[in-house]
Amino acid sequence: MQQSSENIEPLVNTGSHQLTRQLPGVIGWMIGISTLFLFVCSSLRHILFRSGALDLGMFDQAVYLISQGKAPISTLLDDIHMLGDHGAWILYPLSLPYVIYPSVYWLLAIQAFALSLGALPTWALARQAGLSQAQSTAMAAVYLLYPIIFTANWFDFHPEVIALPAILTAIWAARSNKIIWFIVAIAVTLGCKEVMSLTVAAMGLWLLIFEKKRKFGAIALITGIVWFFFVTQVLIPCFGGGEATGVERYSYLGNSSRKIIINLFLKPWLILGRIFSFNTLKHLVLLAIPVIWGISPFHLAPLIGALPTLLLNSLSDKGLQLSLFFHYSLPVLPFLLVAVISSLAAGHTWLRNQRAIILWSVGVLLAGILTRLSPGQVKYDYVFDWNSWRSTREAIAQIQTQEGVLTTNEIASHLSHRQMIRSLKDPSIGSTDLNRFELAEVNYVLIRAC
Repeated sequence: MQQSSENIEPLVNTGSHQLTRQLPGVIGWMIGISTLFLFVCSSLRHILFRSGALDLGMFDQAVYLISQGKAPISTLLDDIHMLGDHGAWILYPLSLPYVIYPSVYWLLAIQAFALSLGALPTWALARQAGLSQAQSTAMAAVYLLYPIIFTANWFDFHPEVIALPAILTAIWAARSNKIIWFIVAIAVTLGCKEVMSLTVAAMGLWLLIFEKKRKFGAIALITGIVWFFFVTQVLIPCFGGGEATGVERYSYLGNSSRKIIINLFLKPWLILGRIFSFNTLKHLVLLAIPVIWGISPFHLAPLIGALPTLLLNSLSDKGLQLSLFFHYSLPVLPFLLVAVISSLAAGHTWLRNQRAIILWSVGVLLAGILTRLSPGQVKYDYVFDWNSWRSTREAIAQIQTQEGVLTTNEIASHLSHRQMIRSLKDPSIGSTDLNRFELAEVNYVLIRAC
């Protein structure tokens, strides 16, 4: 199938100046509206006490402590220094707005903006591939309407959302021969989480072999591998005193990242059953549905960059990693979109019209939201008890100092601007539960019954 001549508007000069000159105003409006929408949704969830100690509370506490010149040791995460959790040094620059005014809403705003900003490099990659303005704008809309953008934003805060536009920018920079942009983009990606280094390395392999970008591919491949071993073998043990937090999810493969990697090669029978399972197949199908119209077997090479994420999710003992209601599959999206853009540029897609593409994305997003509206989830996320909310706000207002607090999961992220805060995971506590904590280290106990 060939593209009609009226849809072909090749972008000969892929430099940043040319891209800026051709950038339609609608992209800016799309990013702005998306940022506002996502921020309002996550803020409302937080206001209604649906956010939690993990992960919003612990990141808010860490970033607040950094802004105060203190070590980011989260008492909500078993007193672990945040560099000893996932090696996310990106938390340090994220603390700058907290210096102006400390507020958890900074994190929610940054997350909303980062997730929305990915529409810009998506549009740039589409134009770079020779798609028309209409098709490129449609691809930006596909990105913004992809269900995991909404669900990742809905569930608290995670630094790796910042890697999403960074990865897309890195791919555009490599294809545009913009070495500085590329280095900055992969540096930001590496700073979000230790496992992002595997994604960077896989991206480098794809650039090296399939894109023939030898310099860019080599930089990404070597940097990703080196950073992974530095973070897992030096940085995290130094600050955390042990392995990264997520290692226990792969305990059947070993008790350290090194042993896990070795067993992946020496004991393949341990992983084949998980990779070729119904749950993994279901996960792949759900990932593909939003863009199934644009997936072609002739343009799957970019998905090499997504393999580490897909593998980690499939092998994990934590079933949530195979759920699209959480953030774990975010690193797959950039490479999936690049594959679809390549198929669309070659005319190997089911849909090619802007309106049809956007309508499909809207339909899939609405279907995903309706799927989320199960009776139990509706009761937790959407049913509002005014009396409970008001009494909780009044109770929080009584805590007027920065002294230690023992509270429940839903309240923790509202009181995390302090060095000492503990969270009870189970709101139905008893005296035995309280005995697990050193009550001498807290000055306030605030418990919200659900």
